[in-house]
This record gives sequence, C-alpha cells and structure tokens, in this order.
Amino acid sequence: MGLTIALVTTAPGSTKPSDETAPADLAPTEGGVLSGRYRALTIGIVSCVLLVAFEATAVNTAMPVAARALHGLGLYAFAFSGYFTASLLAMVVSGEWSDKRGPLGPLAAGIGTFGVGLVIAGTAQDMWVFVAGRAVQGLGGGLLIVALYVVVGRAYPERLRASVFAAFSAAWVLPSIVGPVISGSVTQHLGWRWVFLSIPALVLLPVLLMLPQLRRLQAADTTERGWALDRRRILLAVALAAGAGLLEYAGQLLDPLALLPAAAGLALLVPAVLRLLPRGTLRAARGLPTVILLRGLAAGTFFAAESFIPLMLVTQRGLSPTLAGLSLTSGGLSWALGSWLQGRPWADRHRVALIRLGFLMSASAIGAATLALVHGVPPYVVACAWTVGGAGMGLAISSVGVLMLGLSAPEDTGENSASLQVSDALGNVLLTAAAGVLFTSLGTDSAGAFASIFLTMAGVALLGALLCSRARSVPG
Repeated sequence: MGLTIALVTTAPGSTKPSDETAPADLAPTEGGVLSGRYRALTIGIVSCVLLVAFEATAVNTAMPVAARALHGLGLYAFAFSGYFTASLLAMVVSGEWSDKRGPLGPLAAGIGTFGVGLVIAGTAQDMWVFVAGRAVQGLGGGLLIVALYVVVGRAYPERLRASVFAAFSAAWVLPSIVGPVISGSVTQHLGWRWVFLSIPALVLLPVLLMLPQLRRLQAADTTERGWALDRRRILLAVALAAGAGLLEYAGQLLDPLALLPAAAGLALLVPAVLRLLPRGTLRAARGLPTVILLRGLAAGTFFAAESFIPLMLVTQRGLSPTLAGLSLTSGGLSWALGSWLQGRPWADRHRVALIRLGFLMSASAIGAATLALVHGVPPYVVACAWTVGGAGMGLAISSVGVLMLGLSAPEDTGENSASLQVSDALGNVLLTAAAGVLFTSLGTDSAGAFASIFLTMAGVALLGALLCSRARSVPG
C-alpha cells in the first residue's frame, strides 16, 4: 500500500492545524466521513483507491501470462519499474499542480491517464508497447495519489482525517483477498487483456460522485497563489525519475557494465532527492523531515521483505505459488484493523507512540519470517507473523499521513504530500534493490540469502522505531 475542504492554518511551532479558515458552506460539522456533508466525496475517493488496489493485485497475477503472450519475458521487470519511475515524476507534478491550482485538475487528469494506460497495456501487440502502457498508468497513479492526499487535507476537518486514511487502508483489503482469484479466472477464461480493459469503465462512478463537492472545494479556495508551476521542481522530478530508472536498469544487469548506469542514476537521483524532500530529511531533522523519512523506511522495509517471502516459501519450503501468496493475505486484513485503530478519537494524543509501535511490530514480523527457513517450523508461521506486521503498518503508515498533514501549512499541503509519496516510492525501490544485491551475492538458492534480507530489513525497521521521537516538532 501512500486529503480539508476546510483550509488549515498552522501557527508557528504548532503541530495542530485549525479550521478557522474553513468556508462557511464546508465548515466542519458533527458527523463522520459518511455523514451527508462528506458521504459522496468519501465514497468517491475510497472508490479510486479501491480500483488502484484491485489493479495492483490483479496485474501481479496476469503479468506472467501477458509477458509470455507478447514474447517479452526479458522485459518483465520493466513492466513494473516503468510504472514506478513514471509515478515519481507525476507525484511531484501533482503536488505542484495541487498547491497552485487546487486538487481537482491533477485528480481528474490522474484518473483519466490511469485509464488510458490500462487501455494501452490491454491492447498492446508487443512488450514494449505494454511497458509504455504501464508507464502511462504510473503517470496517472502518481497524479492521483498525491491529489487524494490534498483533498483529504482540504476537504475534511482534522478530527476526520485519520478515519479517511483508515478507509484507504480498508479499501486494499477486498482486492488483496479476491483480486488474485478474480484476475486468475479472467485470465484463464477471457484472456489477460480483460484484466486491464475491464477497469477503465469503472472509473466513471467515482468521478461522478466526487465532482460536485470537488468543484465546491475549488471555488471555496480563495487563497491567492501564483499560477505558474515551479519549473525547477519539475526538472528535478525528471532527474529523480530518470535516476531511479537507471538504477532499476542497472539492477537487471549481471556484469561490470552495470556500474555505468548505476553511477549515472545516482548522479541524477541524489541531488534531486536532496532538493525535492524537505531540508534535513536524510539526516532525520526534527519534525516534518523525520515524518517524511519514516514513511520511506516503513514502506521500504516491509515491502522489500514481502517481495521475497513468496519466493522463499516456494523454493525453500515447497509451497505452491497460490499458497505462498495467500500467506500474505493476513497482512492485508490486519493492516486495515491497525489503520482503523489509529483512526479512533483517542489516537491523536498518542500519534508518535503509535508510529513507533507500528515499526516495532513490523520489525518483529520481518524477523519472524526467518523462522520459516527452519524446516522443523511450519510455514504458516509467516501468515502469523504477517498478521502482526500488517497491523503495525496500518498503525504507522496512516499515522504518518495524519502527522504530515498536521505539520503542513495549507499552501504546502500538495508539496508535502508529494514528498511523502516520493519517500514511500524511493524507500521501496532502494531497499528492494538492496535486498536484490544481498540475494544475488549470497546465492539465489541459499537460505542464508533470504535470512540476510529479512534480518537486514528488520534492522532498518528498528532504526525507524528509534527515529520516531524526532517526529515531534519540539522535544517532548
């Protein structure tokens, strides 16, 4: 797995925004996210997340069949990295666009572009066109996710934001359970193309539901801002995406020539990261920079470990791919539970403590996955561990999002939301790449390679737990 029609203001040194600037028509009232004032918007934005979640889980099932049908197994990895690199660029653009002109434009463009990418991929006649379609999907996904965060920041009062993030997490539960089954059935009986082509028609419903309230949000935002996008940030986003793409490409090479694209990728990536993320992020400066960093550490460690668990269960314990994949389903369910818990009213008083607890639970789960390498231990220990880890991620990821919005002035909501998503994506790619280096260097058929990955990621998660105290803007 990572939105206030009331514009928030943050006093100097304060971590709590106020709703004093909320337009009268959209000011906070009693009721929850499904009360009359918010119902259509909530259903609409959660439906967007649901469709993206279903596509993400379904594609993993259909991709091997698609790659074979298009005679493109050699480009298999690029079908995933193309999505990732394009989304990095789109995230920064969406943050700029949302801050300068409101979230309606990037949200609508994101939904439309995502749908176009699905059509390109679903009608592709060769693998390069398929990869291009996945990249277009990435552009749409990057625009969409940042715009959704801005909508939450501007359309909901502070007391409801945690509940919206909990709903986002819950939207991943159903796809994680039924997505692979539905995708497998569609692929087998109708063909892999329909996994992609059936989704675009579904995006119309959330657009129609959200549009009236998003238009009111746009009209109510009378804050004077410049209309020109920051060209410097856009160029940095291009460098960021290009650098990440070169690193992904270098990771596919198995000879010394890989050092050339890797060096070029780092030369582009590092300066862009330093300028696109809040100052002090890489050194965990107190407050917002640490919050942004924690998002990357949480997502990167958990998903880097998760990507190797099915392979470990298949190669080391002899499970079928279906059973290996189902071992992770418990994590999706408990993630929703953890996110729901952090959305309770009492949670705002313990936000940093919940993030720390989430990191500790994730680290414990990743470390416990190593036990499955011991043949005397039943493989379902992974499902048990991932139940704990998923709950921890639900606590941490959603709480980080709430804390980020609380530390953001209204005019910076889009930029900071983009930084949060960029950190998430970079954490995934860099830590997964590090796991890949460990895997290939220690032997792809070695239990020690898997153990080194899991223990390393658990260690990085523990580092995240230690850094949580720095998420406060002032000591305390």
